[in-house]
Amino acid sequence: MGGWWGWMKANFLPLHILIGYVFVVSGLIVCGLMALTYLLVWPWNRQLYRKIVMNLAYTHWCQFTFLGQWWAGCNCTLHLDNKDDLKYIGHEHVVALMNHKYDIDWLMAWLLSERFAMLGGTKIYGKSSLKMVPLIGWAWTFTESIFLKRNWDKDKEIISRDLAYIRDYPDGYSITLLLFCEGTRFTDDKHKASMEVAKAKGLPLLKHHLLPRTRGFIHTVHGLKGKVPAILDLTVAFRKDGAEPTLMNVLQGRACKAEMYCRRIPLDSVPTNTDQECADWVQKVFREKDEVYDDFYRNGKFTRGVKTEIPLRVNDMVVWFMWTIVLCVPLYYYIVSLIMTGSYATLFWAIVIIAVFAIILRLMIAVSEIKSHGSSYGKKDD
Repeated sequence: MGGWWGWMKANFLPLHILIGYVFVVSGLIVCGLMALTYLLVWPWNRQLYRKIVMNLAYTHWCQFTFLGQWWAGCNCTLHLDNKDDLKYIGHEHVVALMNHKYDIDWLMAWLLSERFAMLGGTKIYGKSSLKMVPLIGWAWTFTESIFLKRNWDKDKEIISRDLAYIRDYPDGYSITLLLFCEGTRFTDDKHKASMEVAKAKGLPLLKHHLLPRTRGFIHTVHGLKGKVPAILDLTVAFRKDGAEPTLMNVLQGRACKAEMYCRRIPLDSVPTNTDQECADWVQKVFREKDEVYDDFYRNGKFTRGVKTEIPLRVNDMVVWFMWTIVLCVPLYYYIVSLIMTGSYATLFWAIVIIAVFAIILRLMIAVSEIKSHGSSYGKKDD
């Protein structure tokens, strides 16, 4: 959107600070309520705890989807390998197997999760340091995401324990476990290192992806068979006619345009007689994923699958406006008080609070950014 409103969204810092204020304060409230629920409900009724925190999480995470689809006008068009799969999405537990090439590929998955009413039940595999990210990391912890230490002896115990929690989730509350098998975001340096590993192992080279790390996937399949009926094989790509896919562009109201190829695979069809069979299977999936992405790379769009536009819901917009009204009324009175009193101490603390909001907002954006430096990827065997 151009004109004065487009300029305001891109350049008017007070708007960004207001968004940051609503996000931070609502996040503190949500995480505080999650902590209270953990202390009072978890010891006595884990099913009730999970129902509560899934809904609490939605009221915070949907602010990202509001920014994406209502504020910035981003869209993610779905391409279904089988149009009949649409009836399952949002109505069953799934493991989402996704490529990891962009800063905000996760946001495109969240946009569609919101439209399918799945957002509150999303979980991730992430490195343990993500638990310490203010607000979003805390909420992931309370909602039982799985955090790994990059030490397999410890990680296999963590995965077994946490998958047991996931198996215990209540019926009627579908969960989506997001798994990036590549283990890290794609960069040219990481791709080069990854393909050296592929050559050493005698595996086919991939053009657009890193070699998948298989041990975590194998452990996940063994842990969830019988509880989770399907894998969603997701391949996301961003079109050139949209803005560069960064969270900063979303905050500044610039629309990113993405497409996602989706294939539903019954979990029972994954071979698990031996770990090698399962590893070979996921390697094959990533070779197929590479072909799918290459189709987009050559044509600027996916030419396969059934193109499907999933309609927006207004839920995330309603929640954002509710938070904004509730939190901006006391802010208004505080600003009026500041102007009326003219106290240097009050002015000092106002500046400190604004700085804190700006810093936390920048930290949120920094977590999503692909670092340009090299990686240790490929230095250790999977």
